[in-house]
Amino acid sequence: MYPAKNIVTDEETFRSLHRTAHISQTAKILDHIDVHCRAWIEQSPFLTMATYDSEGRVDVSPKGDPAGFVQILDKNTLAIPERPGNYRYDGLSNILQTGRIGLVFLVPNRNEVVRANGSARIVMDQDILLPMAIKDRVPDLAILVHVEEAFYHCGKAVIRSRLWRPEEAPASVHLPTYGKAVSDQAAEAGSVEELEARFKNNDESRLYDH
Repeated sequence: MYPAKNIVTDEETFRSLHRTAHISQTAKILDHIDVHCRAWIEQSPFLTMATYDSEGRVDVSPKGDPAGFVQILDKNTLAIPERPGNYRYDGLSNILQTGRIGLVFLVPNRNEVVRANGSARIVMDQDILLPMAIKDRVPDLAILVHVEEAFYHCGKAVIRSRLWRPEEAPASVHLPTYGKAVSDQAAEAGSVEELEARFKNNDESRLYDH
């Protein structure tokens, strides 16, 4: 572990480095999904979901589907389909342990994001799951989120990253393929060729298969 020499141990230290947050950044925090947050979530095809377990270990998972995949059941309730993935269920396990969740919603070609924080449960209610079907595949589970905080977050991070400017992105030819990385990290999983074929089939044919 890197031996840090100048560790910040109190909130006053970092707050003293910058001016006080503008009222626009403090008064905007809502305890529900308003009309503006609703519009954003309905157009979002991608979110990140943060959870943590009873020992404080954190997981952040990506979730994605066609825009509007997150159901807004009422001003304080969201429902997120649990699609087939790696079957590790890190986030679901964490929700069972602590019931806490944080979400960041992205919309392509927009620099801002919308954040929502609150509590979560795992449900199997058919009236929630059936409308989430894609290609006749109904998810087995959904994550039901009780929203305690919701707000727009400024676009500086996305602007600095040039996320929506792929023409300016550095070439990725030197990055390992998914199959190469997994083969090197878990040799017992199979050869690069076997894994590449498996992942290609998953991406092309099994996005909604169980």
